[in-house]
Amino acid sequence: MTQNLRDTAVSTSRAKLVENAGIEIVAEAERTAKPRDLFWPWFAANVSVFGISYAAFIYGFGVSFWQATLVGAVGITISFLLCGVVAIAGKRGSAPTMILSRAAFGVKGQKLPGVFSWLISMGWETVLAILAVLATFTVLQQLGAADAGNEVVVKIVACGIIAALIVLASIAGYHTIMRLQSVITWITAAVTVLYIALSFNQIDLAAVFAKEGAGVTGVIGAFVMVMTGFGLGWINVASDWSRYQPRHVSGGKIVFWNTFGAALSPILLVIFGLLLIGSNPDLEAGISSDPVGTLATILPAWVLVPFLITAVLGLVSGAVLGIYSSGLTLLSLGVKLPRPAAAGIDGVILTLGTVFVVFFADNFLGPFQSFLITLGVPIAAWAGIMIGDIVLRKKDYDEEALFDPAGRYGAFDWLSIGTMVAACVVGWGLVVNGFAEDAAWNNWQGYLLEPLGLGGKEGEWAWANLGVLFALVIGFVVSYFGRAKKVARQEGRA
Repeated sequence: MTQNLRDTAVSTSRAKLVENAGIEIVAEAERTAKPRDLFWPWFAANVSVFGISYAAFIYGFGVSFWQATLVGAVGITISFLLCGVVAIAGKRGSAPTMILSRAAFGVKGQKLPGVFSWLISMGWETVLAILAVLATFTVLQQLGAADAGNEVVVKIVACGIIAALIVLASIAGYHTIMRLQSVITWITAAVTVLYIALSFNQIDLAAVFAKEGAGVTGVIGAFVMVMTGFGLGWINVASDWSRYQPRHVSGGKIVFWNTFGAALSPILLVIFGLLLIGSNPDLEAGISSDPVGTLATILPAWVLVPFLITAVLGLVSGAVLGIYSSGLTLLSLGVKLPRPAAAGIDGVILTLGTVFVVFFADNFLGPFQSFLITLGVPIAAWAGIMIGDIVLRKKDYDEEALFDPAGRYGAFDWLSIGTMVAACVVGWGLVVNGFAEDAAWNNWQGYLLEPLGLGGKEGEWAWANLGVLFALVIGFVVSYFGRAKKVARQEGRA
């Protein structure tokens, strides 16, 4: 069966426009990428000016500038470092993340985290598409090309163009995306630098440094939000881009280029955002309804078009990575479709979700924050289990066993499945929905805060979102210590 997998593995050459490969093992001849190649997709996906807007979300926890800077830099770095660790699995197994996850959960048991992975990928790519549409409309308003009379038409056209860009690029696949990302990186980076230069005079250091600090709970809450919004939002797809790396490549280099490429621009953008938004309360207020478009309101008219192009490209870049990976996850769940068709299905769902929020939702920030925390718990639990499994393994994955329920990884790993369920129960019990009116469907969380003496849903610890950290730690500790002997037996070391 291993030979059959190799025979039917990726045969797409770099000259082809559309990658037909799905969840199968990447052929040996196709593993030609270099570790530094990982810089481009991760940098391009995270260089969006949306990173500046995150400063408003961080300040929402009542932290000072210095607390926010520390939280941003450390949270972003650690969260993407975890992505780098998961990316090691890609070069060891040359398969998408959720296929490699079968080693930890079993070939059939992997469907449990696979469902959550698909949901969070779909959610993220839809959020990015929504931001692109809202930013387009706001900038066109600034230019006088959109008003109440043509609002609906402008938004419909923006939805159509942005959805088409995202879907077509994701259908094209890995090689086309890698080429596009290297181009997008330079464009978005250049205009982002221009934006910083033009808005730098808006910074009022006295106002920024006058912000009072928060207690331990506020700092932890901001830290968890940063980790969830950055690295943990991507961790479930981290191996999708490293699966084209040769097996002999250093795992340390995979971790470095993944972390460096992903964390570099968000850290710089968040710090600048903390300075800019801390100086201007109007920006902080406007970001709740239009996180990217609001940033354009302080720009001169001549730079609005370059800003719009850059903002849209940055957001589209991230959404392309998301929809490409969500299509692979859909295939890992057993959907029998070619990879381009799976990406197309996810594209339709993305478009419908974008239309709903743009035309019918009253507020963006509330549902977004609630979404991050709710799906952040199971993804953190999965990440802890997956990282524990990766650290335990000393050899490459058994390619045949990843597709065979009777193989060494089995159909179900009940310890991993049970750990994920238990971590979710604990995690959801320690987070609360801070936007009860905008996301009332999430008010069931936080049920452990009162029994554990943490002040209940209205207490100080309720806003720390401890559940995400607890889920991550529980997943790792149980996986690392509870599965050590099993992993050793799977690799013939015991």
